[in-house]
Order: sequence, then C-alpha cells, then structure tokens
Amino acid sequence: MKIVLIIIGVLVAAFIAIQLYTMSAQKDIESYPYDVVKKYNNFEVRKYEATLFTSDKLPYKEYKEASSKGFSILAGYIFGGNEDNEKIAMTSPVAMSLEDSITMMFMVPKKHKKETLPKPNQSQIEFKEEPAKTVAAISFGGWSSNEKIEKYKKQLIDALDVEGIAYTNHFFYLGYNAPFEVINRKNEVIVELEEEVLEIIETE
Repeated sequence: MKIVLIIIGVLVAAFIAIQLYTMSAQKDIESYPYDVVKKYNNFEVRKYEATLFTSDKLPYKEYKEASSKGFSILAGYIFGGNEDNEKIAMTSPVAMSLEDSITMMFMVPKKHKKETLPKPNQSQIEFKEEPAKTVAAISFGGWSSNEKIEKYKKQLIDALDVEGIAYTNHFFYLGYNAPFEVINRKNEVIVELEEEVLEIIETE
C-alpha cells in the first residue's frame, strides 16, 4: 500500500510540474496580434493584423477528424520537416477554418518572411497570407469537440444578430493550448465581420 501511495504521489507531482511548465512556456509563445475594438456581454470585436500562416487544407468537415491529422502535418514542418531541417518556433493559437473542408493554420513567427521560409517536405503545406481583418470572437474553456464548437458558433451568431452586427460566412476555431495541457484551457470561435462594421462600431 505504501508503494502505491508513493507512485501516486510521484505521478501527481509530475502532472503538476508539467502543467506549471506549460503555463510558464505559454507566456513566451508568440501570438496572433490583435486590438480589442469593443467588448460586449459574451463576445468582443477585434482588429487583427495582416499575418502569414503555414496551412494545410484537409478533406474533413469537422474538428475531431481534422485536428490531429492537420496538427501532425504542420508540426512536422516546424519541427524540421523541411528542406533545410530548420526548426521554427511554435506560435499560438492554432487556427482552423470552419468550412466544408477544414484548413488548419499555424502562424509564422514575425521574424520570418514568406520568401525565406524553407520549403516543406510535404507538398500539401502552403504559405497563406491572411489580410488584416475585423472579427467577433467568443471564448470557451475546457476540451474542444465538434459539438462545443458548433454550440459557441451558434451563440456568437445569435449575439451578433441581437446587436445588429453584420458578419460574413468566414468562421474559424482558435485553440490556444497543447493537447497535454489541462489547466486554463482556452478556445475561441471567431467570424470575420463585414467591412463597414468597424467604422460603425468606432463611432458609437
């Protein structure tokens, strides 16, 4: 019994150490830059900068099927799966377009330029320039699933309709945590807003 308790204690200590390490490391990860334009009751409007991403278009319609496959492909590239065997820093969040076929995207660190990035070993990886955009974002915690993403997507749509804010059909899921992180998990669903919305909101 004493040995079992010792093993449990070691496992708990290791779990806590891993969670504390990942929480600390998360602070040093470069993130997708934006400014908050206005906060509402359960969502906020943001302005994102134009940003470069690595991307992989996947033959799946739902988060569960696309997340692990897309992550492994793009992570392989930044961990050295390219013609120069160059490692590229991980960034946050991981983005996934919510369309008929999902595209997963990793933000490229700002110090890199499209012209100088090493060529991926896997031909399906592309470099995608996301233009500056205005979005509405709703956040939720815990582990993501197809059902939770659809739930918060609907909540965001309903909230925008109540406020009379015009939006496009360009929805994305943003995931901020590594798979093994348990504490303080953060997820978001965002949608691009129509161009004229920003001017209207800023004059309110």
